Amino acid sequence: MPEPHLNRIPRDELPGPLQALWDLGMQRTGEATIIEVFANHPAMLEWYFEGFYQQIFYNANPAMTVDVRTKELLRLKLSKQHGCYFCNNFNTVDALEAGITQAQIDNLLEPGPEHFNERDLAVIELAAQMMLQNTEGGLNRDLYARLRRYYDDRQLVEMGFVCAVLTGMAKFIFAFDLVTREPICPVRPQLA
Repeated sequence: MPEPHLNRIPRDELPGPLQALWDLGMQRTGEATIIEVFANHPAMLEWYFEGFYQQIFYNANPAMTVDVRTKELLRLKLSKQHGCYFCNNFNTVDALEAGITQAQIDNLLEPGPEHFNERDLAVIELAAQMMLQNTEGGLNRDLYARLRRYYDDRQLVEMGFVCAVLTGMAKFIFAFDLVTREPICPVRPQLA
């Protein structure tokens, strides 16, 4: 279980919408430390869930043109690789709702053509290049060509930005000890 140094705001002291988010965290994962700590700065929490997730990830902003299923595939691949227990439980539910199958989820760490089409495989490779522990990752010509069969450059910027925010958040939540780490997690800060 996470043991952050930052103050944790108890559920009964959270505003109503954050209580609902806390409840959802507990329902899906059995923990809500990330919500309790993030509640120290409600404006940041609001931007993350409303500005990033609603506007950019879930396309409430009409300028966003990458389909949600693609974004869910990126997000789940990133979280499966970095090993955030909270993220993986949340993301699995949302990925299933977006049309990603359980068989695809089960084979995301070692994807192949028996479970994924070429478009999905290119998206998964982009996530692998953007993952937290891939310090040499990059968008090489081959991957760019594969992605361009399905996405234009504007959409690739959108996908890269989504990966960057999610990867940066992963580093933040691990470094500040806000979530339970799965054994695969590469971030092991010394928090004493």
